[in-house]
Amino acid sequence: MGQYETKDIRNVAFVGHGASGKTSLVEGILFKAGATKRLGCVDEGTSISDFDPEEKERKTTIDSSILHCNWQDKEINVIDTPGYPDFISGAIGALNAVETAVVVIAATSGIQVNTQKMWDIASEAGLARVVVVTKMDGDNIDYPALLDSIQNAFGEECIPLMLPVGHGSEFKGVVDIFNLPDEVPGEVIGDVDSSREKLVEGIVSVCDTQLEKYLEGQEISDETLQGCFNTAIAAGSIVPVLCCENKTGLGVEGVVDVIAKFLPSPEKSLSCKCMSVDGDKVSEEEQDVEVSKDAPFSAQVFKSITDPFVGKLSFFRIHSGTLEGHPEVYNSRSKKNEKIGHMFRTFGKEQEEIKSAIPGDIVTVSKIDDISVSDTLCDPDTKVKFKDIKFPNPMASLAIEPKSRGAEQKISETLNRLVAEDSTFKVSRDVQTHELVVTGMSNLHLEVILSRLKSRYEIDVDSRQPKIPHKETITTKASAQYKHKKQTGGKGQYGEVYIRIEPLERGAGFEFTTKIVGGAIPSQYIPAVEKGLRETIAKGILSNNPVVDVKVELYDGTFHNVDSSEAAFKIAASKAFHLAFNDAKPVLLEPVVNIEVTIPSEFMGEITGNLSSRRGRVQGMDAFGDLQVVQASIPMDEVKNYETELKSMTGGRGSYTMELSHYDIVPSHLVPAIIAEAKKDAEKTDK
Repeated sequence: MGQYETKDIRNVAFVGHGASGKTSLVEGILFKAGATKRLGCVDEGTSISDFDPEEKERKTTIDSSILHCNWQDKEINVIDTPGYPDFISGAIGALNAVETAVVVIAATSGIQVNTQKMWDIASEAGLARVVVVTKMDGDNIDYPALLDSIQNAFGEECIPLMLPVGHGSEFKGVVDIFNLPDEVPGEVIGDVDSSREKLVEGIVSVCDTQLEKYLEGQEISDETLQGCFNTAIAAGSIVPVLCCENKTGLGVEGVVDVIAKFLPSPEKSLSCKCMSVDGDKVSEEEQDVEVSKDAPFSAQVFKSITDPFVGKLSFFRIHSGTLEGHPEVYNSRSKKNEKIGHMFRTFGKEQEEIKSAIPGDIVTVSKIDDISVSDTLCDPDTKVKFKDIKFPNPMASLAIEPKSRGAEQKISETLNRLVAEDSTFKVSRDVQTHELVVTGMSNLHLEVILSRLKSRYEIDVDSRQPKIPHKETITTKASAQYKHKKQTGGKGQYGEVYIRIEPLERGAGFEFTTKIVGGAIPSQYIPAVEKGLRETIAKGILSNNPVVDVKVELYDGTFHNVDSSEAAFKIAASKAFHLAFNDAKPVLLEPVVNIEVTIPSEFMGEITGNLSSRRGRVQGMDAFGDLQVVQASIPMDEVKNYETELKSMTGGRGSYTMELSHYDIVPSHLVPAIIAEAKKDAEKTDK
């Protein structure tokens, strides 16, 4: 790619909550490093990073953006990520391609929901971390209090490397604690000597030899300290806290200095692990990846987009080996070789073709359809697999249908392209409600997806809340008999069945047994009885929803030598089941989800009260710094519009995740409305 080695590469992802100043900070770094000629601005739509029309219009990052610059002979790959939980897949993918997470916090708003999430994901992945406090020129800033809250939330390892000189309109820059100036400005906020002592103590604590010297009062050279500092950051023992202001760029140079001087290269990061692959078997034991140009090639895909002009673009991070020419690589998921054609280096929306790439490089390839996010690409002769990237379950759903007739086929293909780009976007056809359902992280996420469907592919859709997939069951035993007899000239119809039904445990499904003896019903008609029962339970009786968790026993019946038929026994079985079902105290079942709501502590009472009013049951609580996590069990029907209400109650500071737990009985007072709605839907369908 260029005249640099793996040791000179720095891969960093800028993460944090929305509007914390990540994109503006990235723009400032690119400008300082001379990678851009002018300072891009999010509000003016001139940002290099937010280039998608949807991002320009909304003035927020929706997709991760890959950029690069060179500073102090270090090749820095920067990934700017979305800050709102709605678009979290881009940030999660980016954190799998870097050694360091730069956690950005606005001085004006402090730690927010997504700050905590990104910190947790980066910590779990064993990444080095740096905290950068932006917007130091804002109003009502209490920097010491903010520093306390960072240490309370993320730990005492968060140590200031820079202290601000003034804040608000008086912000004049920063003091570098590691390289103290001869004269410290009087307006510096914080104790410089105490901060320096804490920093040095933190640095030497990872190097036993230097710690001994330090405790003995011996002088340690800055060069030695820097080596220990690099080790401490890579291991996560120290998280430097920096600060800056984006508009005039005060403090930005200090940020890019830290990236170049102190952050780990791909060689020095915590060891990368993979599993070996032998045929169809993936080893359960992990092994270290040799970060070397001469090792067998291995890489992992962390991002995918479909460009209307270029086609599919796949972005991957090389972990080992060299990629040059047009080699064949093995995809461990698809179990087939793919030929690499053109390779690119990405800068925002621009692609620059390259001839070769080394460990640590972030590379883009085009027009290979069967490459997905998380895929491992490797040497066909040395097959390995990296762990799949974990993405959260999406939870907000809409039922959609195209406005124009004949677009059904096109919409399926197009939605699948969008699914390939975003691992938190799912498409399914609900077999029970017959709806095409799209599911994302939030209503805003789905709004953006459907907007892209229209702008990129000219498909306009109508959307609505999906129907809740209720089910029907029984609560007690019952029995019934039905004789189907019809004589209208010619061959008649005759079949009589006696059945017993009883409830099964939740989730058991449907069970059919027969105790026919002495040929009361000939064996050739028994499958017809079962078929009649299965067709009936699939349609349902109360609300056009399937019947579940029921056992049916066929124990007697009669037949006619001439008039009996499969059709007659199917009808008899269906009618008998209707009679028994209505005597077995039938109930409706509704899906129940487990929900986790993350909120600032001050909203705790309001949120738990609101969940209770929605038939929710609080199961537990956890605390993360100033944030509380409420775990509850709640009917799916009660959280259809929960996102909007949660944002309203918490001023946009709350978020939630949920997953299907089980089905439970619908309270009797709610049943008539559900049955009435089902009848209305059935009438519409019949028309």
